[in-house]
Amino acid sequence: MALLRTALVLTVVFTAGCSSSLYGWRVRTNSSPPSPNFNRAVLTQEPVAIFGALAPPRLLTSETGLDTILAQVLSAVAPNFKVITQQEAASLINRNHLATEFTRMRNDALQSHLLDSGSLKKLGSAIGTRYVFQPKLIEFIQLTKDRWEVPPFALKISRIRSSIIRLSLQLWDMQTGELLWTTQAEATLESEAIGQDPVYFEDIARVTMGSIITDFMHGKTTSSYGPLDTLLDQLIQSPAKEP
Repeated sequence: MALLRTALVLTVVFTAGCSSSLYGWRVRTNSSPPSPNFNRAVLTQEPVAIFGALAPPRLLTSETGLDTILAQVLSAVAPNFKVITQQEAASLINRNHLATEFTRMRNDALQSHLLDSGSLKKLGSAIGTRYVFQPKLIEFIQLTKDRWEVPPFALKISRIRSSIIRLSLQLWDMQTGELLWTTQAEATLESEAIGQDPVYFEDIARVTMGSIITDFMHGKTTSSYGPLDTLLDQLIQSPAKEP
């Protein structure tokens, strides 16, 4: 019983002193230099579209909503960019009877990692833009580990919940078919908590996309980000408004 009382006291202490909404996270990015033919400032004058995220077959449906998260992150990190959301782009593609063309291009891209230039030109004309972001989910893993357990009651005092994600993002010129910029990022995010809340996909995706767009805005090729990067940390604590 003494052990049980001690466990209960520790539980109260940790519940009062820790917040399951506060995360430890780290993002590493590796980006190409932008094409010499491209100046990112043009995206404050001309719109950039967002295509729905790609994912390998084993992760299909896990990528759902990643394009919306990218649009929200852009509104927070690059508020001067003119963005055509995935929903708007999809409507224009369908309205111009290009759904089959779009689907074929995406399926081919999973094998070739390229967006067909002929399809891009048709789609760009339908959407009314020259530039498009193509996000891709490469990996997503969720883990739970018990940190402390009190025998013989099997009373779990604390759990470490963590997620690992790998994303890529490409920027394409839809008129010329040129790949203007590409990046890949890997992130870990964890929380030590008493409650049952997981580490949500949305939270780790927000901070990873935020790190990617920060690289893009500052022309960086290799970076490391963490909770001390306040603007990025706020993407988790205070989700961006809809664009």
